Amino acid sequence: MHLKDLTHPNQLHALSIQELQQIASQIRQKHLETVADSGGHLGPGLGVVELTVALYQTLDLERDKVIWDVGHQAYPHKLITGRYNSFHTLRQKNGIAGYLKRCESKFDHFGAGHASTSISAALGMAIARDLKGEKFKVVAVIGDGALTGGMALEAINHAGHLPKTNLLVVLNDNEMSISPNVGALSRYLNKLRLNPSVQLLSDNLKEQFKHLPIVGDSLSPELGRLKEGMKRLAVTKEGAMFEELGFTYIGPVDGHNLEELIAAFEQAHQITGAVLVHVATVKGKGYELAEKDQVGYHAQTPFNLTTGKAIPSSKPKPPAYTKVFAHTLVKLAQQNPKIIGITAAMSTGTGLDKLHEKLPNQYIDVGIAEQHGVTLAAGLACEGMRPVVTIYSTFLQRAYDQIIHDVCIQNLPVFFCLDRAGIVGADGPTHQGMYDIAYLRCIPNMVLMAPKDEAELQRMLVTGIEHTKSPIAMRYPRGNGYGVSLMEEGWEPLPIGKGEILRSGDDVLIVGYGSMVHPAMQVALLLSEYGIQATVVNARFVKPLDTELIVPLAQQIGRVFTLEEGCVIGGFGSAVAEALQEHGVLVPVTPIGIPDKLIDHATPEESKADIGLTSVQIAEQIRQAVTLPVPKFSQVY
Repeated sequence: MHLKDLTHPNQLHALSIQELQQIASQIRQKHLETVADSGGHLGPGLGVVELTVALYQTLDLERDKVIWDVGHQAYPHKLITGRYNSFHTLRQKNGIAGYLKRCESKFDHFGAGHASTSISAALGMAIARDLKGEKFKVVAVIGDGALTGGMALEAINHAGHLPKTNLLVVLNDNEMSISPNVGALSRYLNKLRLNPSVQLLSDNLKEQFKHLPIVGDSLSPELGRLKEGMKRLAVTKEGAMFEELGFTYIGPVDGHNLEELIAAFEQAHQITGAVLVHVATVKGKGYELAEKDQVGYHAQTPFNLTTGKAIPSSKPKPPAYTKVFAHTLVKLAQQNPKIIGITAAMSTGTGLDKLHEKLPNQYIDVGIAEQHGVTLAAGLACEGMRPVVTIYSTFLQRAYDQIIHDVCIQNLPVFFCLDRAGIVGADGPTHQGMYDIAYLRCIPNMVLMAPKDEAELQRMLVTGIEHTKSPIAMRYPRGNGYGVSLMEEGWEPLPIGKGEILRSGDDVLIVGYGSMVHPAMQVALLLSEYGIQATVVNARFVKPLDTELIVPLAQQIGRVFTLEEGCVIGGFGSAVAEALQEHGVLVPVTPIGIPDKLIDHATPEESKADIGLTSVQIAEQIRQAVTLPVPKFSQVY
């Protein structure tokens, strides 16, 4: 059978080990070719090919449910659940999503883009199954990186407390999240993987059995079970943690040996209660370059499959915001030993790997544990340190209570740097940084700012570090800057809550925030072609808002448009409208930003065009609005 003919995972049941190995090889090749062509996550999926094939060979996927953690390790799952022919559309507009989506396939039982959710969701399904008197298996597949998340540990604690609730947890242990894992749990799993007793039994026991005259080259089922029993005895002491938590522990199992995997899963299915199968895999398995550089090949832009090198763009681009941020932070930290950079398993994505290289004592990776990272920063701030919490906008949502309870209520000077703010593209709804303006500006004591370009980012980084009166947050987008001149040192902080006028005009007031300031200037230029002159303000801060600047301009000009790359509801435009109302300035305010909808995977340019957020579309919206008479509010009310 060829992979393209596999339309239902249950077709795996009829295949021999050799045929399953062929399917695994074809999955790996299709995976590599697709990501090389269009970009996407590479290493995670390559590492779970055999795990996926073996697990699905032991399940009835018409009834049984597999819940994948994060989702970027589920490319093989997609390829054997009927999406082979459309897999070339991966992460493209209207194509296959890079993560799991319930609406995409009946085999995607739970959506996943953030880590550590699978065991909780799977346990909920298992409890519901039992309450309804139904019979099917529920499996959660979670990586060792995601196991560092507190939510996963909470779910394990609960599942182990339910001795009659059947649940299988498959621990995909590749010693990595995106970067190498950190912490005591990672050390514990390494002890299990490297247990000399287990290694001896795994490597030599089968060979020793072969020398017995009654055995020869084949192991009987009884001797196979004896081997697994002896392995289990060898890890009893090391695997005690999971056993004490109420799980039956099986493993570690070679994650690239189909026979071992199938035997372990079949054994697990026969056990009542919670079972954990510990599978040792290699991230990037089957592609030598990815195996050697597991961080660099976690995810890739389009690349040459032979050389492994990214396909260069047609022309050089300005440095990315993340790169400018990292370079400037390192410079500042070299001058100030109190600066501590904190990341949640995203050192390369946030640029903090550069800080780690230069100043390892001023760098902390907490693993996939955003909640802990925020409260850890609060503790550092209590002792006079300058914690810089660098987390993607979408991931900081996971620590919302800690931001309020541990930082803002105590008014501690923690500096939040929100990378990937705004529309991020191919990763889809789970990764769009749409909500941080709204979810942060409503919290007392918080200061919010966003740079108009990479040079202003440098000044805001200094501003955040020198601001010690309260918490402060800076959002900045994914992607490249505008090529403006940067400074190597001597950056001056910005006055808190002060914006700037970039252009003057009498017809409309356009107030831009962050990544929408540059488009605001483009819009003003387009409007001028129609004889409409706009004043453009770079707000810089949404909280405190520069009312001394904005309110008189709004009153004088009489029509206001706000631009933001965030959700309109509760966002920057709402802040401007609220401020004008408080000052008794009743002029029309039109917030332009991301509407009340989820933004699916596509390029950022495609997504912005779909929601009317390109410069041309905004200019046309404003042009049409200003041709209408300004309403008198006495008529409205």
